[in-house]
Amino acid sequence: MSTVTLRYWAAAKQAAGVAEETISAETLAAALEAALSARERNPPSGADCGLREVLARSSFLVDGTPVGVRAPETVTLPEAAVVEVLPPFAGG
Repeated sequence: MSTVTLRYWAAAKQAAGVAEETISAETLAAALEAALSARERNPPSGADCGLREVLARSSFLVDGTPVGVRAPETVTLPEAAVVEVLPPFAGG
């Protein structure tokens, strides 16, 4: 199991209620599910509870490399990876 950092931006940060968090997971799908499960057990103060919907619309970078159209369950996360969660936003 890898320990990775999820870093949230814009609407993802608002939905998560934190700017970043540390998760243990082997794949991107497992990391996202762990983040969602943590919110269900103990929602952070200020979270807007829309994280699942924001994640469904987001793009992801793993250590600066775009995940693109690959299925999250096929994206293996190396130890100490940084996953950037980038929701759609206006302005280019």
